[in-house]
Parts: sequence; C-alpha cells; structure tokens
Amino acid sequence: MIAPGFAGVEAQLWVWIMAMIRPGAAMMVAPVFGATSVPLQVRIILSAMIGIAATNSTPMVLPEGTLVSFSGLLFILAEVLAGVAMGFALQVGYSAAFVAGETISNTMGLGFASMNDPMTGASTPVIGQFLSIIAVLLLLAMDGHLMLIAIIVQSYVSLPPGDAFLSPDVIFNLVEFGGTLFAMGLVIALPVGAALILVQVVMAMLARSAPQLNLFSVGIPVAVLAGILLLALAAPVLADGVMRAIEAGLEQSEVMAGG
Repeated sequence: MIAPGFAGVEAQLWVWIMAMIRPGAAMMVAPVFGATSVPLQVRIILSAMIGIAATNSTPMVLPEGTLVSFSGLLFILAEVLAGVAMGFALQVGYSAAFVAGETISNTMGLGFASMNDPMTGASTPVIGQFLSIIAVLLLLAMDGHLMLIAIIVQSYVSLPPGDAFLSPDVIFNLVEFGGTLFAMGLVIALPVGAALILVQVVMAMLARSAPQLNLFSVGIPVAVLAGILLLALAAPVLADGVMRAIEAGLEQSEVMAGG
C-alpha cells in the first residue's frame, strides 16, 4: 500500500524521465556534450536538470495508456527527433573546423599524419585536431553550450511534449544546412589553402626549370614550413571563420527549436 503522501511520486517520476529524452538526445550528437570523454553519468544528470527545469515552465501530459503503446512510441520518437535536430544543427557548424583542417592538411602534405580525436574517438588529421581544439575553446568562450541549453528549454514552449513533431519544411531546412558544411569548411581553409596552392605552383615551376631538383625532398619540407607559418599568420582569420560557423549552427538549432 502506497502512503497518501507518496501517491503522486510515481507519476512525477515518469514526467521527469520523459522530460529527459529531448535534452539527452541533443547531448548525444552535440559537440562537447557528446564527446566520448564525457561520462554517461554526467550526460544523464545534465539531461535530468534541463528536463526538470523545462517542465516547471511547460506542463507535460503523458500519453494515454502505457508507454509501450502506439501513442507512447510516437511521444518518444517525437522527443528524440526534436533533440537530435537541435544537437545535430550545432554539430554541423562545429564540424566545419574538421573539414577545414582536412583540407589544409592535404594541401600541406600532412594528410597521412593523423591523431586520435578525443571528441569522437576517430582518427583525424593533425590540422583538423588543431582546429577542433580551437572550435571547442571558442564554443565555450562564447557560451555556446549555455545557448544550446537555453534553446532546448525554450523548445518546450514552441514544441510542447506530445506535439513535438517537426514540420517537413524545418527538416528540409536542416538538410540544406547540412549541405553547407563543406562550404563553411572551405571558407575557413581558404586563406591558408589558397596560399599553399601558390607555393605548390611555385615548386612545380622550379621542378620544370631545374629537373635535377628533387621535388619530394625539397617540396614537402617547404610546403610544411609554409603551412605552419601561414597558420600562425592567419590564426585570427581562422578563429573568426570557426566562430561564424558555430554561430550559424546555433541559429539553425534555434530554428529547429521553433518547429
């Protein structure tokens, strides 16, 4: 027999558990939160905190019947889709740094040099790892992680639980934004990449004018040295491009939150 004072505890716990689905799905795909180095317990605690805070401003009505029913399945799928859309939009803006780093690495001749990325656990070029660290620092410096949390909380107003289905136009808008990933990455890599292409053209002209010159023993060190110098000179421009890409991702996440 349940004591009268604890009669509504089970229902409230189910409300909090269902409220954790949307922020939990967003953190699984969002940068920083979704890193493999972040413990699962931390993500669960953050999801609970965000979900409980959101239910204080927006009442949540659980689906009729059990959660195993068809209505319960639709409720969970809608929450997962809304959270993944917001987190993925920010991830697209963040991943532009990886595209730029891979482009610069291949131009410098460092495409074979790779490191283990702690964010994803995959192998990435060294320049991509360098730009990803810059992207993380800029994301935290501009309070992008707090902006994402605020967007998730605000989404409960425009997309109330139980009716959080994204419109086809919003989903198509996210697909189009994903197509701009390569464009944003190339724009970030343009200052260094264009200069390195000119260096490669000069080395090709030297190889044609002096055939006895060993292009592999001279060209690769020159390209690497020029790339390092250009990265040092263009660091403010690269940081500005990465920040603009992250801002575009946050804006797209806000569009997803609007439904």
